[in-house]
Formats: sequence, structure tokens, C-alpha cells
Amino acid sequence: MEIKAIRMFDHGFMNQQFAFGGEGKENTDEQVIYRSSLQNFLIDMGNEVILVDTGFQNDMKAPAKKLGAPLYIGEKLKDYMEAFTELGYKPQQVTKILITHKHPDHTAALQYFPNAKVYISPEDADAMKLSGENIVRAEYRDSYKNFPHAEKVAEGVWFIEAKGHTKGNSIIIAELDGLYYMMHGDVTYCDAALKANKLSMIFEDQTAARETLDRVREFIRQNPTVYLSTHCPEGYENLEMKRVMTL
Repeated sequence: MEIKAIRMFDHGFMNQQFAFGGEGKENTDEQVIYRSSLQNFLIDMGNEVILVDTGFQNDMKAPAKKLGAPLYIGEKLKDYMEAFTELGYKPQQVTKILITHKHPDHTAALQYFPNAKVYISPEDADAMKLSGENIVRAEYRDSYKNFPHAEKVAEGVWFIEAKGHTKGNSIIIAELDGLYYMMHGDVTYCDAALKANKLSMIFEDQTAARETLDRVREFIRQNPTVYLSTHCPEGYENLEMKRVMTL
């Protein structure tokens, strides 16, 4: 197994109020700034290629940089498919796509992989109006560590219910060489929020989002975890360095 980052945007920023303020803006400072980027992930199993989320569709125009904005995604590096192809893969090699949640920076490039099975929560599948033989609605028949609802989608790869950011939010954990690589979508927008135990401003169910963050932090305390974020450069940096998260 090999895990790779598909990098699309970098050199952006988010303010602390956006990243930390989901349960109250008190004691946050909008002038405290964290780095922002956008990357999704690929798991090369040897006998199959699995994507964790897909980015925006090709030729998506990057949002303009606005000083003082709560979030600037960053400068566009590549379209999703350009970044995917430069890693040395072809769309027909992708057998599974594991969707953390429905938002377009995680799903808009699904259209380029018509042969892949798309694993997604029932709630987010309904929200996106996805149907067809290639759509696999997660059933979460098992448990995984301290997560009560999960299912194994490949050897060492788990699709795990983690509601809150959206009503059907999920995370993916891949086990490799004694480490646990957690691809969590937007459970937090930056690693600093994980360490500070803070929810971002973006969620559909605050109670569920808090429960998920608590479970994520408990998992990290109990297992050597490489935390692979979507929206901050630590996502690809942690992967490159196999850096285990400490809380």
C-alpha cells in the first residue's frame, strides 16, 4: 500500500475565528491566521487504486484572494485530473472512490471516473441525488476501534461514520506499517484546531460534529495516527514525513 496526496491549491489562509469558532467565537481572534491548501488522497493497493474524495471539476476558476476573508483556499496549482495524472495513473485504474462528504471540493471530479464504485453515506448520497449501480451506500455493519459504525472496503482500509460536518460525514483510515493514516475530510480545517479541540464554523449537526471530534481525538491518543487534512498544508506534509499526531 502507498498513500499519495493529489494537490490542487496551496498558499492560502484561514483565520482563527473560522477554524475555531464553531461552538462560540469567544476567545478567537480573526487576526490569527493559519495556512490553507486543498488536497485529496489516493491509496495505491498494488492490485487496485482507491481515491479518497475527488476535487473540483476541471477548469474550475479559483476564488479570488480577498484580504480579511475568513478563508482563502489558495493559489491554484493544478486541476484535479492534471494532478491525478501526474502521479502516474489513468482514470480506468481507479476501482473505488471513498467520499468523506458531499461538498464539491470533495466530489465534483467524480464524473471523470465512470467505472469506479463510489462509497458514500446514505445521507450524502441522497443529498447529491446519486444513483446507479456504481453507487455503494455505506451500511457501517462493523465497528472499528472506538468508532461504533464502520465497514472494511479493502485490506487495511476502513470507511467510518463520522457525522457532523455534514449529516452523512465519514472518515477513512488506512493501516500501513504500524501507522494509522486518517483522511478525515473537514472534521477540522487545520491541524491547530484538532490540537485545540475546536470545531470550525461549518457543520450541519453541531452535536454530532462534537461527538465525532471527541472520537477522533480519542483514537489519536490510543493509536499512532498520521492526520491527513484536506484544507491545510500539514495534510501533505504529515504524509511526506509520516508525522504522527500528538495532542
